[in-house]
Amino acid sequence: MTPETSPRGANPADMAVDFASVMRAAVALSLNGPAHNANPRVGCVVLDAHGAVIAQGWHRGAGTPHAEVDALSQLSPAQVRGSTFVVTLEPCNHTGRTGPCADALIAAGVSRVVFGLSDPGDVEGGGGDKLRAAGIDVIAGVGADEVMAVVRDWYESAALGRAVVTVKWASSLDGRAAANDGTSQWISGDLARERVHLQRSSHDAIAVGTSTVIADNPSLTARMPDGSLYEHQPIPVIIGEREVQGERLEAHPRDAIYLRTRDLRGALVEFRERGIHSLYVEGGPTLASAFVEAGLADRFYIFLSPLLLGGEKLALTDIGVSTLSERVDLAVESTETLGADILITARPAHQTTLSTNTAPHRKEA
Repeated sequence: MTPETSPRGANPADMAVDFASVMRAAVALSLNGPAHNANPRVGCVVLDAHGAVIAQGWHRGAGTPHAEVDALSQLSPAQVRGSTFVVTLEPCNHTGRTGPCADALIAAGVSRVVFGLSDPGDVEGGGGDKLRAAGIDVIAGVGADEVMAVVRDWYESAALGRAVVTVKWASSLDGRAAANDGTSQWISGDLARERVHLQRSSHDAIAVGTSTVIADNPSLTARMPDGSLYEHQPIPVIIGEREVQGERLEAHPRDAIYLRTRDLRGALVEFRERGIHSLYVEGGPTLASAFVEAGLADRFYIFLSPLLLGGEKLALTDIGVSTLSERVDLAVESTETLGADILITARPAHQTTLSTNTAPHRKEA
């Protein structure tokens, strides 16, 4: 990717600065912030006119100063003049719990801003353009891939205007999630089940249907191999029109959300408004199929076990495909062997890959 710069020329003394290396330092700083929060992890490194680091900052969560403002608070007005702010995400351009970072940088008199990813929000984005209009040099797109690796769920959620959905299932090679008598534990081996729990821990929420609650009485916790809980636990979500109560869910460290609705898109929009950016859809076939049919499945984790079951207990049911031309094509991102099992990670082939360049603002129709 070629970084985009503003038309203004750069100070020759600054041209020797390895901004990619500085951005990696900013990414490392961003990891000090909370992984599961309404706001993204953002880090910032400030350089003086000679390329020396004079301040560092990161965002500590919703309602706290953004990374740029955190770094600004450490500097005198004289230090800010001629400085370069290297920040992982484009300085915001809106007033929420805090003021616009773009305005703060302009008012402080910084000389240059280097950022990795453009803010995908229609309201929040545009900070880079505001900085350029104020006469500040801007370099965008530096280290964008490294930044995206940290904020992907938040970024995709902001771009889509809803929570990002991962659909997971485990099945036999012939696509069955259970035997005809309903028994399903355990189709997958130990390593696959360990990976599932790790995946749970990386999502903000985990969803199952009412049938799964009735049949399996799941705990929906994310557990380490020794049985202890991961530090982060996904919020359990039960979707379906039947009124159910899971006994094991009562012991979950997070309060469960019961959604008696068929409006999946509306639920996902509401989730994002509540700071839930990623949803792990784990069971059962009816719920998973509903997300696929609605075009709301953004990523698939498919665990295949080397066995045959036959029968009617399919991992997916009706997804709205009546003829081959209506099929849902997937683009496989990776395959991995976990013991005897195979994990396939895929995305819908038609889904536009979110660009890490500086032309943001993608919304669903």
